[in-house]
Amino acid sequence: MPFVIFDFDGVIADTERLHLAALQEVLRPRGVTLSVEEYESGYLGSTDYDLLVALATDRSLDWRSDDIESMISDKGEAFDRLLAKGSVVYPAAIPCVKRLAASGVTLAIASGAFRREIESILDGAGLRQFFPVIVGAGEYAEGKPSPAPFLEAAKQTGLPAAAAVAIEDSPWGLTSARDAGCATIAITNTYSRSALSADIIVESLDEVDTALLRRAMRK
Repeated sequence: MPFVIFDFDGVIADTERLHLAALQEVLRPRGVTLSVEEYESGYLGSTDYDLLVALATDRSLDWRSDDIESMISDKGEAFDRLLAKGSVVYPAAIPCVKRLAASGVTLAIASGAFRREIESILDGAGLRQFFPVIVGAGEYAEGKPSPAPFLEAAKQTGLPAAAAVAIEDSPWGLTSARDAGCATIAITNTYSRSALSADIIVESLDEVDTALLRRAMRK
């Protein structure tokens, strides 16, 4: 039986809009704007640190390391305020996670979000106990599209990445998973089917069961 490594934002939780809103709130007083289109085409899926470093490079902004760390802290506070307004877990995620866990599938998460954010959302949805391994921002050498997040999740699970099916919503997340040696399932929560390249593409986690995992492994 393959095990599953989920991405988090855009797969289990619909938090990308909150991450962008929190980021925009932090950037606005600094005279920097970031549109939805810019975020989705160039920065979505990055860790906060990687995103801000890339943004500074792209915009020729003179941000020092301590400036970036301050913005990350402010962004985290803004995200928490937005998150407190309601649940962001996709409705199909809860039965999917429980269905796979009941079938004996080992579940892990490899995400660019911070562990505390991931655990807070999982706790609120009653899903935390199903994930013995959670790998978040700062817990691996390089962020996606590097394979490091998936390799670290597999290492902590004690299983080879080649035995995993990764479930991702972004092109660079899928690149990360493939380069780690995982089979891939793409979900069209964030990008259209035409923008995604994976062993299997689904519209919803409702479609994901053990039979689909085995199909992905055979591709």
